[in-house]
Amino acid sequence: MPTPSLDSLMSQTGMSRRSVLRAFGLGAVGIAASPLLAACTGADSGSGSGTGTVTFGSNGSDEVPKRAFAAMLGSAKDAVDLTVKINTVPHNDFQNNINNYLKGSPDDVFTWFAGYRMKSYAKQGLLAPIDDVWEKVGGNFSEAFKTASTADDGKKYFIPNYNYPWGWFYRPSVWKEKGYTEPKTWDELIALTKKMKADGLTPIAFGDKDGWPAFGTFDYLNMRINGYQFHVDLMAHKESWEDAKVKQVFTTWKEIFPYQAPGSLGRTWQEAAQTVVQKKAGMYLLGTFVGQQWPQGDTDIDFFPFPELDSNVGADAVEAPIDGFILSKKGGENDSARKLMEYLASGEAQDIYQSEDPNNVAASNKASTAKYSALQKKSAEVIGAAKNISQFLDRDAEPAFANNAALPAFQQFIKDGDVNAVTKGLEAQAKQIYGS
Repeated sequence: MPTPSLDSLMSQTGMSRRSVLRAFGLGAVGIAASPLLAACTGADSGSGSGTGTVTFGSNGSDEVPKRAFAAMLGSAKDAVDLTVKINTVPHNDFQNNINNYLKGSPDDVFTWFAGYRMKSYAKQGLLAPIDDVWEKVGGNFSEAFKTASTADDGKKYFIPNYNYPWGWFYRPSVWKEKGYTEPKTWDELIALTKKMKADGLTPIAFGDKDGWPAFGTFDYLNMRINGYQFHVDLMAHKESWEDAKVKQVFTTWKEIFPYQAPGSLGRTWQEAAQTVVQKKAGMYLLGTFVGQQWPQGDTDIDFFPFPELDSNVGADAVEAPIDGFILSKKGGENDSARKLMEYLASGEAQDIYQSEDPNNVAASNKASTAKYSALQKKSAEVIGAAKNISQFLDRDAEPAFANNAALPAFQQFIKDGDVNAVTKGLEAQAKQIYGS
């Protein structure tokens, strides 16, 4: 993919550079709203001064995160004398094209994820290690975050920005009106879905057009039925997808098919969220970022953790992915980019992000919790009480397996409900991709 010039990127928006800056009120921060996953131009090649220009690739294309990144990166000008040019790309396009992006002309710094997704590209030599940055900011993070930021070679490549739990989200006003209570077990959840259906609601909002939302349902069912360690081992293909334990996960999943919104493969997660916002659906299993779809200032939102299925396994494992920032190999040659990474690890920067996107829990222990919403406080409590934390299937597993095998296989399973076919197909592909 050729790297467009700044002029061509601006021409795609129909605005001059000055107009873009003025329209967003961002001073030194430019936003390229191009759908192309390619770097902005004009980056400081690294004079050693630590001040200058940094390009930033962002997957935060929805209104709320886009505004939050703009505020966070715009503050870098006054805080550390850096000008940041933002290249915003639709979220799924960013993920789907990341391999070509990193092998082409990537931005200096870009948004990405902890877990296998980070480790895989570090192993390919496409990222720049930032141990020097961590020597300065390591005190801002817990040991768990440090571990999540470390690749297989023992070097650190990642700055955590926030994490967030997955849970069942709903409107408390609707539940109060209908007399619903939060289920603690799977049987109670099934009973609740039946009551919601009888009350004329779609019990479970669901949108899997992009493929990845279904991963959350599988992950939780697997951890609740077979335990956290089995789940992690399955993601690493140390367990077989044709194991009876995995078949039980898919069989259990089918129990809620009659209560999931129909036509889910043609609906995005945002569209599914709107059915809860509009009080047409009773609940929705997703990450706390779903709150971005609620009208600004609307606090009629709550969630409950995924219920227990087996008392011997319990419900102390939580899906709480970590999002943050990575330095591309090219960006590693830019001293200004390293300085930006240091700033992004600060409580100050993360407070600014959270002020615009109050749907997550800041990673830096220097960030303030004074202005946390009730949703953020509950999220922090759920994460803090967890015995084990998973990253999400497309981050805990080999990326090629998650994207090329699991994603289409899960979508096919949603269509036909064939347990034997999905497990057989996934095991065959896992053997090819993992080489075992």
